[in-house]
Amino acid sequence: MPNLKTIRKRIGSVKNTQKITRAMKLVAAARLRRAQQNILELRPYAIKTLEVLSSVAARVTDEPETIHPLLRVREPEHVMLVVLTSDRGLAGAFNANICKAAFTRWKELEAEGAKVCFTVIGRKGRDYLRRRNADIRHDFTGIFEGLSVEKAGEIARTIIHEYVQDDQDLDACYLVYNEFKSAISQEVVIEPLLPITPMELSEDAMGDFLYEPSKDALLEKLLPMYVEVEIYRALLESVASEHGARMTAMDAATGNASDMIGKLTLVYNRARQAAITKELMEIIGGAEALKG
Repeated sequence: MPNLKTIRKRIGSVKNTQKITRAMKLVAAARLRRAQQNILELRPYAIKTLEVLSSVAARVTDEPETIHPLLRVREPEHVMLVVLTSDRGLAGAFNANICKAAFTRWKELEAEGAKVCFTVIGRKGRDYLRRRNADIRHDFTGIFEGLSVEKAGEIARTIIHEYVQDDQDLDACYLVYNEFKSAISQEVVIEPLLPITPMELSEDAMGDFLYEPSKDALLEKLLPMYVEVEIYRALLESVASEHGARMTAMDAATGNASDMIGKLTLVYNRARQAAITKELMEIIGGAEALKG
């Protein structure tokens, strides 16, 4: 039978852990609400940006030799995966799902004959890929602390520079991240980032316009801006997914702690009852001995 003092200490330890997990759940829930609001505010802007870009791109992509580098489709011989994970754990399977999806896609691309490199956002993904000797071109940590458009722009400029350099070493780029569905549901998404694929426009939307200064000048501004917006959106989706996953994980941990406390309390009461019974038996035995 376990020692009563040991059981009491363990119950106290589980209760203290439960207080921590409950607090972490409340913090994640508060941050999740702000993250959801940020996504809702950005999504219309991202959609409108793509519509404007598509409207302009549809009028300047007739001649392949003059197409903008960010629109030009090449045979994907060298591919970059931009993997978004978190810097911290305690978020259930949030990071594990992303890392597994990135690893699977990596091996699929290699099987197709492509060379794969990585840009990693978040310490968990960086550590996972380093242990597997991946070719990590760039890694960004601390991005989610005070996340801003400026930080997304820094990442976008790094990727664009890699993509448009003269030797055309990079042929395609994909985002790998958790798309936020709800507080209890996040979906791993692998979506193309480069080359940019404009939307297909209806005939009504294809009317001619006057451009100032020019269509090409607009694309020079719109294309990098679109990449920046897409990365920022993916970062916001990842942040909301992380908070949702952490809130769910901490809620489950709090519930498990309650179950464990109940089981330990039952063990404690049984042990205490057994100890009392033993003491009574010893007293009765002593009394009988004295009578004899």
